Amino acid sequence: MKLLSEAWVMNRLKQRGGSGFLGFLNAFLWIGLLAVVVSSCAVSQVSAEERLFLDLSVEAINHIVLPMEDFEGTQVGGLSAIAYDRDRNQYYALSDDRQRPRFYTLSLALKPSGIQAARVEAVTDLQDQDGNSIAPLDAEGMVLTPSRSLIVSSEGSPQQKIPPKLQEFDLETGHLKTNFRIPERYLLASQDGEISDPQTQGIQENIGFEALTLSAPGGSYEPFRLFAATEGPLYQDLDVDPDIPFKNRWLHYLIDPNFVGTGQSTLLSEHLYSMDPAPLGALLNGLSEILSIDVGGHFLAIERAFGLQGLSIKLYQLATGVASDVSAIATLKGDTSGITPIRKRLVADLTPLEPDNLEAMTLGPKLSDGRQSLIMASDNNFDNRQETQIWLFTLSGL
Repeated sequence: MKLLSEAWVMNRLKQRGGSGFLGFLNAFLWIGLLAVVVSSCAVSQVSAEERLFLDLSVEAINHIVLPMEDFEGTQVGGLSAIAYDRDRNQYYALSDDRQRPRFYTLSLALKPSGIQAARVEAVTDLQDQDGNSIAPLDAEGMVLTPSRSLIVSSEGSPQQKIPPKLQEFDLETGHLKTNFRIPERYLLASQDGEISDPQTQGIQENIGFEALTLSAPGGSYEPFRLFAATEGPLYQDLDVDPDIPFKNRWLHYLIDPNFVGTGQSTLLSEHLYSMDPAPLGALLNGLSEILSIDVGGHFLAIERAFGLQGLSIKLYQLATGVASDVSAIATLKGDTSGITPIRKRLVADLTPLEPDNLEAMTLGPKLSDGRQSLIMASDNNFDNRQETQIWLFTLSGL
C-alpha cells in the first residue's frame, strides 16, 4: 500500500485552491484520513511463514506403563502404532513382532487428571487372504479407515530381501484385503528377477516406512487420503557427508474404498521431509510417526534420536500445502535448495519428560472438560530394560 504523506496532502490542497474556513476544513479532513491510513498500516504484520501454521500447544498430563505380560500366547510389547476407534471408544495398537505381526485391542480409562487404567482386551494376528501367517513382516505404521479396515505399513528388510509394503487388513479377522502399489524407487533394484547386490536403491535397513496417517473428511464410501513417510532417506537419497541432515520421502495417496481388494489407489504427490541434524553421537535419528490433525494439510510429527546423549523426542507441527512435488526427482542427494520441503515448526521438546521410545500417536476423545486428548505410546522393543508407556497429552489450538 502507498502511504499518503503530509506534503502530498498539502500539495493536493494547493491544487484545489483551498483557503479560509473551507480550506481549513478540507485540510482537517485530509490529515484525518492520513492518520487513519498510517495507523492501519502500522498494525503488526504476520509473515507468510507464520500463516502456514496453527497456534498449537500440548500439555503432558500423565502416563502409565503397560506390563510386558503374556496375553493369549503373545507377549504384549513392541507397540509401534496406535489408532483410536471413535465408534467403539477403543484403541488398536500394532505390535512389530516380525515373526507374529499382530494388533491388540485396548481400552483406556481417561479423565482430565490423566489415564486411570489400560486393559488389553483382544489380540488379532495379521494373516494372508487364506488365513495363513504373513510373517516375516516388520509392521510399523497403522491407521483405521472410514470403512473399518486397517492399513498397515511395513519397513521391509534389504538384508533379508524383503520389500516394504502398504497393505489393508480386515479389522475383525486380520485377513489381508489389499496390497497397494509402491513406487519402484522404494524397492530394491532387481535384474531378471534377482535382487541386485550390493544395494543401489530403495529403503535402507530398519528406516523404511515407519510413519502412517490418513485424512478422511467424508463418509465410509468416499475416497480418503493416505500419507506414508520413511523413517530415514532412501539409499539413493543418502548424502555421503554425515553432517547433512536426512532427506526423507513422504507419499500422498488417494484411496477409493469402493474398490476393496483391487489395490485401487492414486499416488497424488511425493514430498521432501527434512530431518533435524542428528545430535552429536546419535546412533539412531528418524521420523517415527505422523498424524493428520485437519483436512487443511496440517500434521503432527515425532522426531526421535538416540545415542551417547540418551533419547531425544521432539514434537513438530507440519504444513504440507506449499511443499514441492519430488515424485519426478530420482535422487535428493546434494543441493536441494530449489525444492520446497514440508514446513515444520517445533511444538514441544518432550525430552525433559524422559519418555521411552515414542513411536505411536493418535487423537483420542474429547475429555470431560472439553479438551482434546492426544495419545502416544512407546515401543519397548521386547526389551526388559525398556517400558511400554502410554501417554496422555492435551492438544490446544485445533
